[in-house]
Amino acid sequence: MLGRNGKRENEDRLITPLFVCVFLVALCCFTVGQGLNAGTSVYLSSWGEGAFVAGILAAVFSAAAGATRFVCGPLIDVRGRRMTMVAGAALLFAGTIAPAVGGGAPLLLVGRILQGIGFSAATTAAATAASDILPESRLGEGLGYYGLGQAFALSLGPAAALSLVGTDPAENLFAGMAAVAALAVVFALLSGYETNPTRLPKTSAYRVRFEDGRVVCGESAANPLDEAVPSEGIGESVRRRWREIFEPKALPGTLTLLVISPAFGFGLFFMGLYGTTLNIPNPGFFYTVSAASMVAVRFAAKIFMDRVASIKVMAAAVVCGVAAFALALLASESSALFFLAGIPYGACQGVVIPLNQAVTVRNTPPERWGSANAQYLLANDIGIGIASLVWGALSDSIGFRATILCVMVCAALSLVVAWVVYPASEKAGRLRGFRTENR
Repeated sequence: MLGRNGKRENEDRLITPLFVCVFLVALCCFTVGQGLNAGTSVYLSSWGEGAFVAGILAAVFSAAAGATRFVCGPLIDVRGRRMTMVAGAALLFAGTIAPAVGGGAPLLLVGRILQGIGFSAATTAAATAASDILPESRLGEGLGYYGLGQAFALSLGPAAALSLVGTDPAENLFAGMAAVAALAVVFALLSGYETNPTRLPKTSAYRVRFEDGRVVCGESAANPLDEAVPSEGIGESVRRRWREIFEPKALPGTLTLLVISPAFGFGLFFMGLYGTTLNIPNPGFFYTVSAASMVAVRFAAKIFMDRVASIKVMAAAVVCGVAAFALALLASESSALFFLAGIPYGACQGVVIPLNQAVTVRNTPPERWGSANAQYLLANDIGIGIASLVWGALSDSIGFRATILCVMVCAALSLVVAWVVYPASEKAGRLRGFRTENR
């Protein structure tokens, strides 16, 4: 049976055993990451420690994850996706199990560093693998399905972690999360395709590169950036290494995410606290609603992803984001409005993240997707990290309501940035594929 553009349906198939394995790697890693972020502060409270220590450990995790993005991007492009996924998941497991087998603040600190490094490496490699194995014609839709792992983890991870940390002993938190990390290792080991690209859809980026001779024995063909320069000085060496890490063509999606991610950061770090100040019962239900909304919008992604101009999809998502925070402002009048805000908030986040990842990879050569995805995820790390500091300081000084107005401005500004930096093809709906311009 023929599908879109005369292609056979099996060539455009999204849900394959390989895609499921990569999806499960992301689901497990994000479940561990979200769970430890939520559970570590409660675990520390059993020691009599306050939020300040928990904040330091959260910053250590974010810093380790962000720094690793710079290293693992080129590593993924040169050494391969599966190797980096397996190594990252193994480090995540080691950093998670360590506090379960031995107590003490130093081991917990080392554990958070290993967790950040492993989480960053595994999720960057998994995002790149997902970009590799999806058919060209359904890239945006497929990345939306891939991102469901993050949506599920947003609800599953904290709930599981808070249940585990409430048991005796509290170290069950780390034992339980380590078991999930071990599953990530198993699924990463099953995610091999680089030595047999013929398993992939005919229009997938990695298979296209293989058939063009740009992939040999599971590794990328020689990259001009890696060619030896005998007379190269220190300055030129630094510039060459910077070019290996930095991918200018990834900037349209990366800059847009960088501007809007602080708005997501407010929802992640402060929406529950805001609900508490309004005396709303069980404010954590906001996250359940938003996760459900995110899942729903990603299942509906085939209606608009890859079919509607990216700038139009981004505009609709931003409207949803602004509406969500507007409902939050009105939540002092009704707790129902607070929970209702989770619907447009989840829709906004559920669209913006895969949409801008698709913009990033569509406009970047496939042999540079490791670096491009690393930049993209680093933008999210930076934006959310900044949000945890700026929004917290503003909330203490001018109050939550004024801060939410600033968050709404931040979300709206991302649309302006998208309009400026998106390529013409993303504005007009002429979505480029890697079989043409990016070959």
